[in-house]
Amino acid sequence: MIFGLPGYAHAFDLTGAWATSAEQCRKVFAHKGRANQLTFTNFSGVYGGGFIAEPDRLRGKFENCKIKSRKDDGQTINIIVGCASGIMVSNVQFFLKAVDDDTITRQFPGIEGMEVNYHRCKI
Repeated sequence: MIFGLPGYAHAFDLTGAWATSAEQCRKVFAHKGRANQLTFTNFSGVYGGGFIAEPDRLRGKFENCKIKSRKDDGQTINIIVGCASGIMVSNVQFFLKAVDDDTITRQFPGIEGMEVNYHRCKI
C-alpha cells in the first residue's frame, strides 16, 4: 500500500442514499419495481428527506440534477449541478464537507451557521 502520494487527492465516495437522520433511512428510501431501484418513499419529506448520489447525478424527490463539475479539496467537495424540476432548469452549487465515510455536512456560504448534516443509508 502506498501512503501520501504528492499531488494526489483521494475523491470522497458520495455514491449512495443520504438522509438527514440515519435512524429514518427506511422511512425516506425504498427499493421499488422489478429492477429494485432505490427511490424515495411517498412521505420521505416528513422524515427529513435526503438525496441519492449517483456517479453522474444527484436526485431529490422532485429534482434530477446532472453533475456538471466536481472539485475535491481535502475534506471539502464543491459540486455544480444542472437541475430540472418541472418546467425550469437551474444551476446549483453544493459545498459539502466530509465528516467521516458516512457523514457529510452541506454548507451554505454567506449564511453564517447554516448547515445540514446527511448520513449515508445502508439499505
